[in-house]
Amino acid sequence: MIKKYFLRNSYLKSIKPYINTSLIKVIIGQRRVGKSYFLYQIMDEIKKLDKKANIIYINKELYEFDNIKSYRDLENFIDNKTTKKGKNYIFIDEIQEIADFEKALRSLNTQENNDIYCTGSNANLLAFDLANLLGGRYIEIPIYSLSYEEFLQFHNLEKNKESLFSYIKFGGLPYLVNLRLEDEQVYGYLKTIFNTIILKDVVARFNIRNINLLERLVEYLADCEGTLVSAKRISDFLKSQNLDISPNSILNYLNYLTSSFFIHKVKRQDVIGRKIFEINEKYYFEDLGLRHSLIGYRQTDINKIMENMVFSRLKFLGYKVTVGQLGEQEIDFIAEKNDQKVYFQVTYLLSSKKVIDREFGNLLKIKDNYSKYVISMDEYAMGDFKGVKHLNLIDFLFIKIY
Repeated sequence: MIKKYFLRNSYLKSIKPYINTSLIKVIIGQRRVGKSYFLYQIMDEIKKLDKKANIIYINKELYEFDNIKSYRDLENFIDNKTTKKGKNYIFIDEIQEIADFEKALRSLNTQENNDIYCTGSNANLLAFDLANLLGGRYIEIPIYSLSYEEFLQFHNLEKNKESLFSYIKFGGLPYLVNLRLEDEQVYGYLKTIFNTIILKDVVARFNIRNINLLERLVEYLADCEGTLVSAKRISDFLKSQNLDISPNSILNYLNYLTSSFFIHKVKRQDVIGRKIFEINEKYYFEDLGLRHSLIGYRQTDINKIMENMVFSRLKFLGYKVTVGQLGEQEIDFIAEKNDQKVYFQVTYLLSSKKVIDREFGNLLKIKDNYSKYVISMDEYAMGDFKGVKHLNLIDFLFIKIY
């Protein structure tokens, strides 16, 4: 199989330690973020390590694999392709399209000469089925839309304001490398991707009948991005638009959207007591281009957009992210990894003393020794202000550790 692709080395670095282990490698993420091409990259890496590797590849998005509908079909297909003399490397793309797939994985995983890799676009389905039958025998590798650094590599662009604006406006779906970065062409493509995600991973998967209501909910989330919301608040708004839906149904719809990786839910955390609040959370989009294709790119939304970018960068780097609550004050993000914690405030410009006092002041109220940052689009960073660091957005998008 010869496929041209751009290397995504950060993900390859994550999965390398698990190659040739008994753990099933499950690569998760929204459709069209590059999971399939990452499989090709893994295959090529394996060929370097094992010249006699027997690679078995199944892609449930291709018609030639339509006959693989159940776990028994999957087992039969793979049995006919395996070798007893060497190692079998099994790759299954969009595995959630196969009924009871986890039963086949459990069986295949008992054979020592099988090394298994699969991708999926439904978090709830994968987590539930795999945890039930394969607890402790699999590892998840999340794949996200392109980071800004990857966006520059894919499009052969320089790190500057112009390329940052293109990234902000069009997002990071890898296929954009085949299009001109112009509104009509890019947003036309992105709308088809939105329809695919909504129809295949939400509507069909969860038997949703009111597609119009689902689309209105997504538009509401896009408009209120970065704002604390609740199911009750969303329900009340939709009722004002003559769309009657209960808070419980809203919660279900939100869960469906997050399970498809289309949006991410970010809970609130008490800065002092570390308590996680169960109501009022924020939602951010996996890909900003998809958001803009629904409601348009609006410069007036720049603060919301920047928050989404900071959130996405932190997730890309492997941080667990929450919204901080400090009394009546809000801390945009608390990022945690390896028993370390970092606090972030995000604002468009530090345009006045009032803004400076607010953004830095909120962080200065946190009385611990963890790192604290203010991220803005000011051309020149202020540096260190009473222990709180200031970074320009474009520099923040390149730093690996905070």
